[in-house]
Amino acid sequence: MSSGQGGALKSLKIIYLLAGGALLVWVLTEVDLVAVAAEAVTVGWGMVVLLGLYFAAFVIDSFTWQMALTAVPLNARWLYRTWKVRMVGEVFNSVLPAAGMGGEPVKAALLKRYYGIGYKQGTTSIILGKTINMVALVIFLSIGFFLMAGSGLPTAYKSVAAAGLASFIAGTFLFFAVQRFKLTSVAGSWLSRWPFAHRIDDVLHHIHDMDGRLVQFYTHHKGRFAGAVALALVNWLVGIAEIYYTMVFLDHPISWNDAWIIEAAVQLVRAGTFFIPASIGAQEGAFLLVYGAMTGSPGLGVTVAVVRRFREILWLLWGAVLGTLFSFRPVHDESR
Repeated sequence: MSSGQGGALKSLKIIYLLAGGALLVWVLTEVDLVAVAAEAVTVGWGMVVLLGLYFAAFVIDSFTWQMALTAVPLNARWLYRTWKVRMVGEVFNSVLPAAGMGGEPVKAALLKRYYGIGYKQGTTSIILGKTINMVALVIFLSIGFFLMAGSGLPTAYKSVAAAGLASFIAGTFLFFAVQRFKLTSVAGSWLSRWPFAHRIDDVLHHIHDMDGRLVQFYTHHKGRFAGAVALALVNWLVGIAEIYYTMVFLDHPISWNDAWIIEAAVQLVRAGTFFIPASIGAQEGAFLLVYGAMTGSPGLGVTVAVVRRFREILWLLWGAVLGTLFSFRPVHDESR
């Protein structure tokens, strides 16, 4: 990367952070912060339950990724390994404006350095894991939109949600199609015929290899793919339970349908604001608007957002600690 490109990337990061900060400031000006803080504290011991739910979701997510790592067995030992690597990678995914992909190179590097999984195998599994989660999210959001259509939310909200869902479905389909039908290889081969693109030949064999690995998984491991998508969907469903029980602990219970609608709206906003680190401000805005429309209490939505952010901060700290511990481990230590 040239110095000019590095400077442009740095400027984009600042712009994204400023955009998220501006959204957060707007959210905070819309509510009584003292009341929000006082209400958030009432969760009390319930935070242990919420952390337990998120831990369960993270374990499921780690196993989903493990299923995409066809070179390793589906046992508890490797589940523990993928969980640790994923924990560290998510720290970077949360703070880097890279569509939730900023931590993926870190995961590949950790798999290679400490567990002997080659970069090609690791990168393939990461792409597959991302695809699996996106496919499951499409199913989750589609059901959420169906519930939303029959709810009392304003028509404008439903229209925005429909447009966002359609865009996400199209993006997911394109992401899958590029892998399944080797579109990158096809495009690369076509471009390599032109004199101005002769340098593509240097990397074309790597593209062909990666495409071949992806297609092999989709064609020879259909059971794993279907099982992984089902597990990924369960992971998204745990988010509904988190919303539901957060409201219970705040003494403002809601129905499971409402919890699904809220979680689907928040996840759709997070998907659409991937360029903002951790969707800061955007996630809070989604909670503010959706809760305000559904319960008449925007402040309650911000309270739930605060509780979720607190959980995220604790999780990121845990991931940072695990990342530090990795640095003390021998390279290629297969005894752990």
